[in-house]
Amino acid sequence: MTDSMSDRYRRWFEYETNAHAKVIASLGTVPPDQRESAPYRKAVELLAHIVVGRQVWLHRIDGSVEAPSALFPQGGTLDTVQANLSAIEARWIVYLAKLTDAELAREFEYRSFDGRGFRNRVEDVLTQLYGHSLYHRGQIATLVRAAGGEPAMTDFIFWAREPVL
Repeated sequence: MTDSMSDRYRRWFEYETNAHAKVIASLGTVPPDQRESAPYRKAVELLAHIVVGRQVWLHRIDGSVEAPSALFPQGGTLDTVQANLSAIEARWIVYLAKLTDAELAREFEYRSFDGRGFRNRVEDVLTQLYGHSLYHRGQIATLVRAAGGEPAMTDFIFWAREPVL
């Protein structure tokens, strides 16, 4: 069992990393002749959007990465999205390694893409990141199936459960 909220957020990030790897593998199950189809392209774009969301929030929280120029990137390849995902996950791992309960409670201010100013706690943002990914992974699963592939099983409980004998 985890001892602190910061430990829980690190654990949830491990799950997210595993789930995203499964999503990438599921995109690989789409038949090659369907990889230019609208459902496949949309699935890749949604995964790119998840990546950008992670980049946006890390930029806002601590400024350690550049702010992306577009919230919904289009036209990228799965290889590019996968590389970008790996890069931003590595940056989040560095940030989360230093995460404390005090940091979770820290408030910070930022500007949204439309220029409005807001204030949130770090905990709010981490909760948003996980919920955002869950939402879009469900959409991607539907699109993968529509493109002829096998959707990933990314439910948290399947990752977290421990078999008993």
